[in-house]
Amino acid sequence: MPAQRQHPRGRPARKGVRPAPLRRCVPTRRHGPTIHSGPIDTSGRGPAVHISVADLADGAADLPLLAPDGSVHDPLVTVDLAPADPAVAARAAQRAGDCDRILIGLGTADPELLRALDLTLGAGGREAVDDPAASPDVLREAVTRNPHASLLLRDVLRTTEGMPVDAALDVESYAYSTLLGGPEFARWLAARPPRPVPPEADDPVLLARDAGHLSITLNRPERRNAFGRQLRDALVDALTVAASDPAITRVTLRGAGPAFCSGGDLAEFGAAPDLATAHLVRTRGGAGRLIHRLAGRVEARVHGPCVGAGIELPAFAGRVTAHRDATFRLPEVSMGLIPGASGTVSIPRRIGRWRTLYMALTGTPVPAETALAWHLVDGIRP
Repeated sequence: MPAQRQHPRGRPARKGVRPAPLRRCVPTRRHGPTIHSGPIDTSGRGPAVHISVADLADGAADLPLLAPDGSVHDPLVTVDLAPADPAVAARAAQRAGDCDRILIGLGTADPELLRALDLTLGAGGREAVDDPAASPDVLREAVTRNPHASLLLRDVLRTTEGMPVDAALDVESYAYSTLLGGPEFARWLAARPPRPVPPEADDPVLLARDAGHLSITLNRPERRNAFGRQLRDALVDALTVAASDPAITRVTLRGAGPAFCSGGDLAEFGAAPDLATAHLVRTRGGAGRLIHRLAGRVEARVHGPCVGAGIELPAFAGRVTAHRDATFRLPEVSMGLIPGASGTVSIPRRIGRWRTLYMALTGTPVPAETALAWHLVDGIRP
């Protein structure tokens, strides 16, 4: 009996149906996007790969992701969400859930298809970003620049969506360690001039207790409370005090100076002795698990730039309030990494994996008003 013809992803192909080819989209002034077949530019400068819902349903995005040399081929595909037959949309949603590429919808669609895509630019709920400034070109440039980080981020967000928090944090850390040994982070690190590790502070975290209330203040204002080793360890010690004392019923977390926290201390990036130790420090020695376990008692009061860990950790708090000047940004993908201070777990549980992906791929600062509308924060302070 002859072998059954296989779909490019390893599934049996439907009889008589061949996956539609990936196509490129060339904008025209009169009629908008014109979709046609042709060679695909993978340099990051040419037309974007763009398909219809029907193409997606027929397997257009399922062609092999990797070239023979192991390089990534067309990591991002945009999908025109023009109205489609319900049966076609349902097939497209099933394909999208199994696709290896990042799928960005343009427009509006059936809720099932919106949930199956990685992000939609247009009106919608948690699955969409309705922002006139949002551009598929910005997303494509980011993904093309760092395809490994972008694809691993997408996979981590999907994989951990329904996981218990501790297990999800392990998955995040495994992926982060993988990328620490990858070419994209090495390129970013090599392009930076060496920076001296700053001297240790006397009191990197301040504690004040009033009966059952413990106030924790990040106290490296001269470093904009960059989340380095010393600050991390001091914060973990402070949270451990709260975790070990049931008489502490309220914990307030804030930062001194112009920023709540400017993210990881760049002077320490790449300084871990080895990847295995770095994984254990991030997970077993990190602050994310503790804030999650204390969430019902913790309020984070953030202000100014909240970058990387500056929003990834507070997002686990039971309540987050932001000063009107607060902005929120996830820059890690531009460094060849993914959010590694709990952000792939804490932030999606507030705003969904779709908007988390948007924040991380674009690195766009999100203002306090948008953060409130997305439920990234729970209130705004004057």
